[in-house]
Amino acid sequence: MRHAVVPSARAPLAARIGFVVETARRLHLYGTSAPRLESALDKLAARLGLIAQIWSSPTAIIISFRDLEEENPIAEITRVIRLSPGDIDLRHLAEVNEIADKVICGELDIEHGSHLLHTLSDRIGRRAQAHEVLCFGLVSATLAALIRGGWADVIAAGAVGLLVGLIAQLGARSQRLRQALEALAALVATVLATLISLYVAPLTLKTVVLASLIVLFPGMTLTTAVRELSTRHLVSGVARFADAVAILIKLAFGTMAANELCKALGMVPSVAALAPVPDWVVWAALGFGAYAFAVLFRAAPRDFPLVMAAAVTGYAVTYFAGRHFGPEFGVFLAGATMGALSNLYARTTNRPGALVREPGIILLVPGSLGFLSVSLIAGHDVFLGINSAVSVLAILVSLVAGLLFGDLIVAPRRAL
Repeated sequence: MRHAVVPSARAPLAARIGFVVETARRLHLYGTSAPRLESALDKLAARLGLIAQIWSSPTAIIISFRDLEEENPIAEITRVIRLSPGDIDLRHLAEVNEIADKVICGELDIEHGSHLLHTLSDRIGRRAQAHEVLCFGLVSATLAALIRGGWADVIAAGAVGLLVGLIAQLGARSQRLRQALEALAALVATVLATLISLYVAPLTLKTVVLASLIVLFPGMTLTTAVRELSTRHLVSGVARFADAVAILIKLAFGTMAANELCKALGMVPSVAALAPVPDWVVWAALGFGAYAFAVLFRAAPRDFPLVMAAAVTGYAVTYFAGRHFGPEFGVFLAGATMGALSNLYARTTNRPGALVREPGIILLVPGSLGFLSVSLIAGHDVFLGINSAVSVLAILVSLVAGLLFGDLIVAPRRAL
């Protein structure tokens, strides 16, 4: 079925191609998966009077263009865009969506739309950077509460998470540090947690280390990879899955190296059995964690209530459904719920469903289980590591199946 051609389709061919290419670059930069990016660009190109063949991977985009009125199928123009894997940025994703919509409906000409895309600034100020570092600590404290650590665990995880956030900010500015970011953060977090457990207060060490590193876990990357594989975007899915495994290996190596270093220095804390925090703390922490994720996903201030509500809803559905039907079905039901709600939001507001979908599943992705699996295998506990890996796979499949069923319940109006 051919899309209706809009007034912008009468712009020069180079201008139309340039606009689609810059839109592709921005969508990739702001964390759009391969199937959604390719679908969105295909529709955009068709509305601009272009036939586009699009190939997307985590590190590159290749697009071949042909004018819709060109009869010679060989007369194509190809653009190759080399990129680094993108991170979720909900505010900029919504802005790109709005600019593209205005160009399509004729409110903006292509030149002005391209100028607006090029002027989107990815830099954040020092105050915003400090805010993100604080939210690293807030997310870490939240996870320690959600997995029912003790009060000391929650406080220590928040403190160590702050340091991990500072290391992550420094890594964003240094190419050399960025390559070893996960290993260094895991090493520092494990050593600091061990020191706190020895000299300040006894801790459940595994809980604190897991919680303090939670933002670095590639749970969302694993989920996106499996979804890309399930939609037969095989190259992108395999590449993204390999990237997630590499990150898990670096995290596990950093933790293992820290443990060996502490043993060599005689710093071996006793195993603590702390009383878990009360139930009300879990739900209170969930609200703070939802706010922190809104900051780390870089949502626009006006979208904070929406993003926070999505994160709380996704966790609540998983929690209550998991208690009645088991954890895998709870994750499946939450994925289907958030997938359907995100599509419904996109259809009714003409804005990206990612504003609901991404925060709605962030607390469901099995990043910490993947870390445990790799750590156990690295520590020669192969059988327990394999059992943990099976749990990771079961949760991933349940979540992706839920998202796919969500698309069946409410058809997405747009790809994003």
